[in-house]
Amino acid sequence: MLRGRRIVLGVSGGIAAYKSIDLCRRLVDAGAFVSPVLTPDAQHFVTTTTFSALASEPARTTLWDSPEPSPHTTLGQRADLVVVAPATARVLAAYAMGLSDDLLIATLLATRAPVVICPAMHTEMWEQPAVQHNVALLRERGVTVVGPAAGHLAGGDVGMGRMVEPAEIVAACEEVLGRSRDLAGLRVLVTAGGTQEPIDAVRVITNRSSGKQGYALAEEAYARGAAVTLVSATERAVSPGIEVVPVRTVADLERAVVPRSGEFDVIIQAAAVSDFRAKEVADHKIKKHEGLTEIILEPTHDFSVELGEMKRPGQTLVGFAAETSDLLANAQKKLAKKNLDLIVGNDVSAPGVGFEHDTNAVVLVFADGSRQDVPLTDKRAVAAAVLDAVLSIRNGDTAR
Repeated sequence: MLRGRRIVLGVSGGIAAYKSIDLCRRLVDAGAFVSPVLTPDAQHFVTTTTFSALASEPARTTLWDSPEPSPHTTLGQRADLVVVAPATARVLAAYAMGLSDDLLIATLLATRAPVVICPAMHTEMWEQPAVQHNVALLRERGVTVVGPAAGHLAGGDVGMGRMVEPAEIVAACEEVLGRSRDLAGLRVLVTAGGTQEPIDAVRVITNRSSGKQGYALAEEAYARGAAVTLVSATERAVSPGIEVVPVRTVADLERAVVPRSGEFDVIIQAAAVSDFRAKEVADHKIKKHEGLTEIILEPTHDFSVELGEMKRPGQTLVGFAAETSDLLANAQKKLAKKNLDLIVGNDVSAPGVGFEHDTNAVVLVFADGSRQDVPLTDKRAVAAAVLDAVLSIRNGDTAR
């Protein structure tokens, strides 16, 4: 899996840097071409001589003393993977903020390759809200975070914050590279966010969807090689290679999706679509003194049923079911009604699940009756599980 792959091994300034020597050897033994990058702080714990002797080329430490005019872009562009072990609190913060203050962070910012980071620090530092925020942000952007583990730390302390063992990091690198381009050649459409149906010129009927899960799906599919179109009712930052189609109402969403549905190999309907709209919409802001007494609602058109009827051979349709009760039964009904291949059900009344959260817990229900539970985790990991399931369907293997 690692043979012939170019891996940048970033080492930052923590006592766990001694483990990265073994990690370097293991990566080389697995057939990878390893380029070590040591931060100035790392050199207080380990030497460039050691890494240069073990790696595939001499260790680098600075932006300035290199035969290449831009060593960070050279490293970043040719890398198949960047792994940072250990990743200190400073490195996590600088990477999350885009603060390019040394060769390692500059390389991380200059690469489009998948990134694996392995945090290592004292327990108190790991549990700091600022550190947890940075880790969550990096996960949301698609970075794979491995560890930390509990165990002996520097200074005789024991607790959470120990860097995981080199063998586990190698396994994580193999897993990331194994799925890094598995969607290449596929065209994927993802819908995201909560639609808005106008009541008057100012007010709307909407829901609490942040669009985070849909965006995570789009980013994960793009990172794994798919050509991605994101039709979104929510505005969020997205990788520049993803085609974004902004929409607002259910009718907008239908116009953006249905005419183009035949173009796509996979359609993932993660948007939180309004079930109702105002029957009459005022063309001005309704004032309190006008005495509005009621808003008459009518159902919106459920065009996802049409997508199921139009589904062409070889196309995979994925739906979402956000429920507050009878999750499995409701998901199964929607699966059958809309001719879906897979439905992702989540109980949005559960703690940490669904709308507005960075985390989610879902059940994947397949058309063949099998199911898979994805316990509470960050939404990018949920996205990876959904896309893994899509691949299993397309490969004819959906038994769970």
